[in-house]
Amino acid sequence: MGRLVVIEGLDGAGKRTLTANLTKALHDGGATVGTLAFPRYGKSVHADLVREALHRGHGDLADSVYGMGMLYALDRRGAAGEIRESLDLHDVVLLDRYVSSNAAYAAARLHQDSSGEVVKWVRELEIDRFGLPVPDAQILLRVPREVAAQRAEQRAREEADRARDAFESDSGLQDRCGVVYDQLAAEHWLSRWFVLDGVSGVDAPALAAELRSL
Repeated sequence: MGRLVVIEGLDGAGKRTLTANLTKALHDGGATVGTLAFPRYGKSVHADLVREALHRGHGDLADSVYGMGMLYALDRRGAAGEIRESLDLHDVVLLDRYVSSNAAYAAARLHQDSSGEVVKWVRELEIDRFGLPVPDAQILLRVPREVAAQRAEQRAREEADRARDAFESDSGLQDRCGVVYDQLAAEHWLSRWFVLDGVSGVDAPALAAELRSL
């Protein structure tokens, strides 16, 4: 059974880059690696509904914190079998976003902290009811909100399919989400967390070695 490792952080934190660098470092160390990113746009009807809602489709759907949270959760529920199969086949499975993203963003939207009711709801829904695999470790890639926003803006200019959505464009939401992420990491919510500086860079080989020793 492989180790399930999740990379979390604000939009523009550099999760995709860290996934690539960490995958290479793990491969260089002799490990097999599987990867998956959420939401699974283009692969899951629930993820596609999320994207459409975030770009002002489906009326006021995006205004419903619990409605959007349910769509995110259903996207992951649909991938549960794929995650388990990947864990059977690989030493490490890296996920770009997972359950903690739902908890952090939902709490931030409702102006709650990590002890709020919506974080409890996310855990009961995704872990207890849907039975999603619990991570062995979670990585919080911390960057100042301003840096994350600049990166997201640059990405939107350079990649036609990466236009900023309603959540990415809301600076207040991103600030509050960063606070909740810090709280979840401090509590080691669901599993052990590693908090890394996403500005100065991450030593991927050293991190890979630590993950292999879990």
